[in-house]
Amino acid sequence: MTEQDDRDGARAEAADDTSTLIARVRERAQQGRGELPARAGAGEIAAAERELGFPLPPLLARLYQEVANGGFGPDYFLFPLIGEGRTAVAEYRPCEYWPRGLLPILDWGCGMYAAVDCQDPEAPVLLFEPNADPDDWAEAWFTDSPSLAKWLRSWVDGTGWWEKEVMLAADAPEPQPWPDAARRLSS
Repeated sequence: MTEQDDRDGARAEAADDTSTLIARVRERAQQGRGELPARAGAGEIAAAERELGFPLPPLLARLYQEVANGGFGPDYFLFPLIGEGRTAVAEYRPCEYWPRGLLPILDWGCGMYAAVDCQDPEAPVLLFEPNADPDDWAEAWFTDSPSLAKWLRSWVDGTGWWEKEVMLAADAPEPQPWPDAARRLSS
């Protein structure tokens, strides 16, 4: 077996894992909501990427194309990518407290957002929590999950920090500061 065969096998396994995850997300979304909103088409994904000025991580694009254009996910549901009203594209506003390339995907309420880092190949999910009135905006950013895939798995498995049982547990995880916040905010 060659090195190329090993790489091809790893890619095929990763594609299978992603397809399985998307199927699990769709199933959980349908259990929670019944009928889901329409899916985004390839043209809508391309239009969103043009407007944002960066590509979506492949898993995020597939979610919008294969599950629904928002309206599913933890508690308050993912924003639609595009369309009328509040969308991920409309909510994206790089500014002094919002780094370029972080796409807001969910509003937790009270000014808190979940955002996907579209500049990182792992597509980590970050938590923006400005309510502590930080002296430095970098202090308002936390790593929610090291990847979008792990974040989604925690939702379908019922193990995310937002789950009441997890949140109230004695050993509940504390949010960890996002180590790249200061660097990304200054660029």
